[in-house]
Amino acid sequence: MFAKVLVALVISSGLASCSQGFVEFPVTPDQQKTAIENVAIVRLDASNIDTFSQPARGYARSALPVGKASDYRIGSGDLLNVIVFDHPELMLPVGPRGAAEDSGFYVQADGSFNYPFIGEVEAGGRTASDVRAEVAERLANFIPSPQVEVRVAAFNSQRVVVAGEVKVPNSQAITLAPTTLITAINAAGGLTDAADTRAVSLQRGGRLYTIDLAGFLNAGLEQNNPLLRAGDVVTVTRRRAQEAYLLGQISKPAAIDLSQEPITLTQAITRQGGLNETRADARGVFVFRLVNGRMTVFQLETLSPTGLLLGTRFVLEPADVVYVVRSPLSRWNDTISGLLPTVTATRAAQTITN
Repeated sequence: MFAKVLVALVISSGLASCSQGFVEFPVTPDQQKTAIENVAIVRLDASNIDTFSQPARGYARSALPVGKASDYRIGSGDLLNVIVFDHPELMLPVGPRGAAEDSGFYVQADGSFNYPFIGEVEAGGRTASDVRAEVAERLANFIPSPQVEVRVAAFNSQRVVVAGEVKVPNSQAITLAPTTLITAINAAGGLTDAADTRAVSLQRGGRLYTIDLAGFLNAGLEQNNPLLRAGDVVTVTRRRAQEAYLLGQISKPAAIDLSQEPITLTQAITRQGGLNETRADARGVFVFRLVNGRMTVFQLETLSPTGLLLGTRFVLEPADVVYVVRSPLSRWNDTISGLLPTVTATRAAQTITN
């Protein structure tokens, strides 16, 4: 309700200012110079339209520290396959399913596992290569030149959570393959239609980062697609409407949502049925915009196709107010329409009297 009242006040004050700043349409360069104080008037034409052809809001670079892929660190709950070539007796018996998980060694809560001959092996926080080197070194006391391979058969110790506006919110294991933000979102079924790619939150180490994922998708900003770490919580927020308001002599005055895609002035007017042909003054299409605390009024003349083409290059911003004024002929017709019943009644009374 407050927003609607505010919009009404802006329009009222804006139109009043403009009516004092110039007498007739279109706004001439001389009249621009004598505009009301604190109100800038810009007449849109071919010489300046490119300035407004891109959304003013750019893509924010992520403040998340840039990471790089690193070797997987084994943790509690991981399952390890330890293979000593030419010594199958050192492998655990394969279970009925024949799966790798049936013949592996689980890393215990203290980060260790027990292996034949050598006993307890510390694995927590170490890479598979580190564990392989220790097992080989210790087995050398029992087997000449052992050839050892250590693999992670099941990744259970490290996970990330993806929640919010994704199709399948879930928890995902960190594996040998690097997990980026976009791969994690894809693994959660992708974004919903209501997702806000401009403000994806990532919680890490007690800090909350806001990531403009659209900056990666649309502008290739690599730092906006960071590598995820164990314990990260990704929340895709719900997109909030960012509206511009179309009022005045438009067929279907309404608020339009700019959050999903850039929308130009001509697109917005066309989607709402175009100008009211019998009432609108095509010379008076105005856009009110607050720029650095100062009201800026853009004027577009749409009497000719050239004006409509210019409008296809003027991108609306959230909180813009588009207002189309009434034509002088329309105001005259309204006045006549209001007078006719009175005139007719007066004449009828005179006829009866006579």
